[in-house]
Amino acid sequence: MKKIIAAVVLAGAALLATPAAANAAGYAPDSSVAVSGNYVAGGVANVSFTDGAFQNNETVNVQVTGAGAVTLGALPTTTVSKAYTASPTGALVVKVTFPQGASGTYNLTATGATSGVTGLASFTVAPADAAAVAAGNGATGVNGTNGSLAFTGSTISALALWVAGGAVVLGGGLLVVRGSVRRQRETV
Repeated sequence: MKKIIAAVVLAGAALLATPAAANAAGYAPDSSVAVSGNYVAGGVANVSFTDGAFQNNETVNVQVTGAGAVTLGALPTTTVSKAYTASPTGALVVKVTFPQGASGTYNLTATGATSGVTGLASFTVAPADAAAVAAGNGATGVNGTNGSLAFTGSTISALALWVAGGAVVLGGGLLVVRGSVRRQRETV
């Protein structure tokens, strides 16, 4: 029984440690996503996914969420979903039109229907009066960002989290096995 418990604990630790490499799969790399356009109320932004971001001619489901209605094609709402088809090279360009009263953060998620690859983009739209002030001050982008996106990730890698979790499971398994051995020695 004790060997079975130890084997189960070790198998659980192995399962926690294994997905670290697979965790990075399924996302379009940041270098394959380019965002351009005007992040202002009534403006239009183009999100371009480079060749190979998705499978060739793959259906890509795009969803935009935000503080106000956006338009993908002719569908204005606070959450817009629309299916696109990637090019024969796996590239895709999505045109996002912000509403006239837009302000706040909008997030675009593009997910390949076959590959499961997910591409992400985020926009921070300044209210119309703030955009006019920024333009009047000679700023090159909204809030002086030059069109760059804010860092919204983590500085701790997923691999580090999996290693730490695996260490905790292995430590727990070691304590269970040690206690079991101690009890066995006491009874002998």
